Amino acid sequence: MTLEQCIKAIEPPCAGSKAEAERYFSSLAIPLGSLGRLQDAIVQLAAVQRTAHPCIKQRTVAVFCADNGVVAQGVTQCGQEVTAIVTENLDRAQTSVCRMAARANVQVLPIDIGVAREVVGETIIPRKIAYGTQDMTKGAAMSRTDCIRAIEVGIEMAELCRQRGDTLLAVGEMGIGNTTTTAAVTAVLTGAKVEQVTGRGAGLSSEGLTRKVQAIQRAIACNVPDAADPIDVLAKVGGFDLAGITGFYLGAAAQGLPVMADGVITAAAALCAVRLCPAVRAYILFSHVSEEPAGQILMDALDAKPFLTAGMRLGEGTGAVGAIALLDLAFSVYDEMPCFAETEIEAYQPLV
Repeated sequence: MTLEQCIKAIEPPCAGSKAEAERYFSSLAIPLGSLGRLQDAIVQLAAVQRTAHPCIKQRTVAVFCADNGVVAQGVTQCGQEVTAIVTENLDRAQTSVCRMAARANVQVLPIDIGVAREVVGETIIPRKIAYGTQDMTKGAAMSRTDCIRAIEVGIEMAELCRQRGDTLLAVGEMGIGNTTTTAAVTAVLTGAKVEQVTGRGAGLSSEGLTRKVQAIQRAIACNVPDAADPIDVLAKVGGFDLAGITGFYLGAAAQGLPVMADGVITAAAALCAVRLCPAVRAYILFSHVSEEPAGQILMDALDAKPFLTAGMRLGEGTGAVGAIALLDLAFSVYDEMPCFAETEIEAYQPLV
C-alpha cells in the first residue's frame, strides 16, 4: 500500500462502540471513572476495534532500527556500532524490551530500516533503505524519495502485523543519535527552541549536550525544513526510524489497529503522522511521558495524556510494553468484574 492509498483508507473509529463501552463501564460495580486513564484507554480501544469488548490478547512491538549520520558531530556518548549490536541482540532476545516483552506476552519484531552495517538474525525484517542517513548538519538526512520509502516500510509492517492476527500493536526504536533527530523534528514541528527540546540522550556530558544543541541548530539552518510539510521535516532532519514509525502509525490506522506509542522518539513520529492525517490520532495510545525535555512538549502538541509518569527514557519500546502489562490489569476489571445489577451494591450516580 502506498502512502497516498494508506491515508485514503483511514476511517474514524466507531462512536457507537465507544459509547457502548462507556455505558458498560458505568454498570460495573466500581466507582465511576475510577480506573482513570486506563478506563479511557479501554474505551478508545473499543472505538478502534469497533466492539464494546475489545481484545488485546495478540500483540507485537515493532522496533525500527536505523543509524544517523549526525553522530559524526559528537552528539552521542557511544559509537554508531552499538545500533547494529543491539539490533542483533533484539533477535537473540537479549535486550531490555525483549525481556519485558517475554514477561508481558508481547512479540518483538525487529526491523532493519537503516542500520549502518549488515545485521544477521532470523527474526530481523530486512528493509534497509540505506546504510544510515547522511549528516544532517551538511545537507538533508535523506532524499524525499527515500523518506517516503521508509514511511511505506512502516505501512507494510502494520499490514504484516494484521496478517499475523495482532489485535494491539506497540512501537519502539533503536538508533544511536536518534534523540538528536527527534529534537530537531520536534523543534521544527512545534516551534520550540532547540535548547528546550534537546536532552542528554543516553548520558551526554554538559559539553556533549552543547555540541548536540549546536548540531541541531546548524542542521535546521542548513536545511530550512518546512514545518507545514512533515515529510520535508523528516527527510531533512529526521531519520529512517522516525519515518518508518510514522508510516507504522498510518498503516495501523488503515488496518483498524490501535498502536501503543513508547517515548519521545515515537511521540515525535506520532506528531508527524497526525500532521499528515489527523484521523490517525484516535488510533494511538500513549504509554508514558519521556524524561527527555521534548517529552511533555510532544504530549501537549498531541493532546495526549499517558498512563505513566515514571521518569523512563530507555527506548526500544519498553515503556509501551510496560503500559500493555498495565492494560492487562485494567482488562481484568472490565472483563471480569460483576455489574451493580449482579451485586447488592447500589449503583453510583454521576455528580451534578
